Amino acid sequence: MSTQEFMSDSGALHVRWLGRVPYREALAVQEAMFRHGTTNQLLLLEHPHVFTYGPSADLENNLRCVPEEVGADFVHVKRGGDITYHGPGQLVGYPIVNLSSKHGGDGPADTVHYVHTVEQVVIDALHEVGLVNAGRFEGYPGVWVDVHTDQPRKICAIGVRVARRRTMHGFAINVSTDLEYMSTHIVPCGIAEFPVTSLHAEGIQISMADFVDVIAHHSARAWGGAQIERQDVAWKQTPDDLSAFSRGEGPGQPVRMLGRLARAGVEDSISLSERKPDWLRPHVQHGPEVMAVKRTLRDLNLVTVCEEAGCPNLSECWNDGTATFMVLGERCTRACGFCLVDTRKPEMPDAQEPARIAEAVSRMGLRFAVLTMVARDDLDDEGMSHVADCIRAIRTQDSSIQIETLISDARGSAALDIVLEARPDVLNHNVETVPRLQRAVRPSAGYARSLSVLSRAKAAGLTVKSGLIVGMGETDEEIIGVLTDMAAVGVNIVTIGQYLRPTTHHLPVARWVEPAIFDMYKKVGESLGIGHVESSPLTRSSYHARESAEHAVPVRIGTR
Repeated sequence: MSTQEFMSDSGALHVRWLGRVPYREALAVQEAMFRHGTTNQLLLLEHPHVFTYGPSADLENNLRCVPEEVGADFVHVKRGGDITYHGPGQLVGYPIVNLSSKHGGDGPADTVHYVHTVEQVVIDALHEVGLVNAGRFEGYPGVWVDVHTDQPRKICAIGVRVARRRTMHGFAINVSTDLEYMSTHIVPCGIAEFPVTSLHAEGIQISMADFVDVIAHHSARAWGGAQIERQDVAWKQTPDDLSAFSRGEGPGQPVRMLGRLARAGVEDSISLSERKPDWLRPHVQHGPEVMAVKRTLRDLNLVTVCEEAGCPNLSECWNDGTATFMVLGERCTRACGFCLVDTRKPEMPDAQEPARIAEAVSRMGLRFAVLTMVARDDLDDEGMSHVADCIRAIRTQDSSIQIETLISDARGSAALDIVLEARPDVLNHNVETVPRLQRAVRPSAGYARSLSVLSRAKAAGLTVKSGLIVGMGETDEEIIGVLTDMAAVGVNIVTIGQYLRPTTHHLPVARWVEPAIFDMYKKVGESLGIGHVESSPLTRSSYHARESAEHAVPVRIGTR
């Protein structure tokens, strides 16, 4: 896709099927897109069991259980309505779209018309799959079944928030939901006199995947001028699927990864023995500056990702006197399909490492220090306290030094706040690849979770950075879609580089991406409002980190 083709298609509705996502993570993404985005987005997903309630909820009368005792989370949200339930088998849709002014100009949006539109999208979708008795019920929000009989039943809850003519929250349609959570544990939406129902309960045995297709089509008509740009994460995901590579046992067998790639539609690959294009051949010069950096690192017993990950830019960066320190040891508890870092059982964190890193920064005369970490799912705090200690140690040595941290997703936990509160100058977390390939490329992580990490960092007021590796089976259109999502959550800096296969036990290379395509990625990303896109075949996460931070002025993306 050319830059011109992208611009002509930029009015499309960007639809994402995100799989099963914890409510708080989805809320962080929503809030970031609500505040920073200008494109029209639709997030489609399921939640694990959760009860949500707004400021006016009557919990005394409408909450009939202890949420944790029935395996449900309990979350306060800023929206209208009373208590409601989300869970497996329920399709949740979050349209984050721009609305027209009620009377033109800069006035407020016509919120009543918007809610009517949301209802109509749901009604049209239900009619298409055969539930022709679905409609509105005068005096009651949402979408109902058999409203003209003495047995009306609610099938869809709707609750929205509109501010500055942009929307968040949305609809929740019961497809194959366990209705006991709404009939026994709460009074859904505070409506006690009428029951709830689902498509399956009404005799419509449609799969979630098929119903998502229908909703996506009608949503694009409502909010995308019938144009749609859609990406889905892998459909068959279970907790076991996502944790299988988090046992410190190595990258697994190539057959497993190739099978996952094949299920994601990637079957062609380039032989490991094939000669690389000339543009992928780094110029290595181990001059005295490189040896000086190496001596400092060895003297202080420090590890760099430059060496551990086999970075092609080591010579260039070390000649410039910069290196990326890898903290928490050299063994990772995950084994992503593209990564060379050791995955044996890790050792306990070294309490003296922060001081040694601060000393190395001082000896090397760095004005901009980059810290990355191995994932430490074995630690209660995911290793975030150690990263924060490293930040504080460097600043104690010299408070003028700027610091970038490249961190794991902390499994979406509150431990992420430990690093956010240490306030690195740049918070980096890599999305790595497009939604379709997440399960094959990094099965212990997830697209929605990574977006939530970036969103939480943005909400904390930090400069936010992320990165992509290309050449693993994605399309250019998918990369542009991910850049759209990154811009929508407020990412300031993006790095994009070519995947180089480390060993036969790692994912194969599907294509060599030519330099002109990397130039196109940069133009498109920055046209979306990303402050700086570092994009070239040999770009890696920390490449030109200081220069990228200088070029990426944090700004609100777009105007409305």
